[in-house]
Amino acid sequence: MAGLRVDCGLLLEPVGFVKVLELFFSIFAFATCGSFQGVTTLLVSCKGVVNKTVTAAFAYPFRLDTVAFNAPDPKHCGGTWTNISLAGDFSSSAQFFVAFAVLVFLYCIAALVLYIGYKHIYQQNSKLLLTDLSITVIIAFLWLVSTFVWAKALADIKMSTGASVVPGIEPCKTPGTTCRFASVTSMGTLNVSVVFGLLNMILWGGNIWFLYKDTSLYHQANRIS
Repeated sequence: MAGLRVDCGLLLEPVGFVKVLELFFSIFAFATCGSFQGVTTLLVSCKGVVNKTVTAAFAYPFRLDTVAFNAPDPKHCGGTWTNISLAGDFSSSAQFFVAFAVLVFLYCIAALVLYIGYKHIYQQNSKLLLTDLSITVIIAFLWLVSTFVWAKALADIKMSTGASVVPGIEPCKTPGTTCRFASVTSMGTLNVSVVFGLLNMILWGGNIWFLYKDTSLYHQANRIS
């Protein structure tokens, strides 16, 4: 490629070093959210059935309203457990968070290629510097939005798959039938994804200052002062 000059010097400066951190933190963000798989377990008792285990397996992108419980036994409980599912569709929030993290990952790769292979062009082109600054501002804001949207959805997912799931299940309201919440898969990795979202927001927000110092806007402000 024309003008390519490999120079890793920018990686030793705050702008390049932070970009490497942003690359890895974006990977952790979408990996911890997109790879999750969990199971909600209930204990059901009715005529002829005592503490039968009923499970509903759910995973990313968390379309819980399509996740059906397995029936305790077609011959018991009056067949009332047919096509009974969890409540809620949180796919839009989860997919927004994961898709955005993947796009940020790709942008970081492109930025690092520019920093390493075209440092001489990047540092001498004020338009490239301003473009990088503008994109960084937008990404920092979108990290804020996507993380808080995903955190709210995660709280709702915990409600829909936890102990509060029992009162909303119709078969559990049938006379002679009792349901007890048993367990749900730990969502620690999903909590970690929210933490990485916040860390990404802080990283990108802090990087705005380092990029701003390299632009003509900073130098003009210094001359005016």
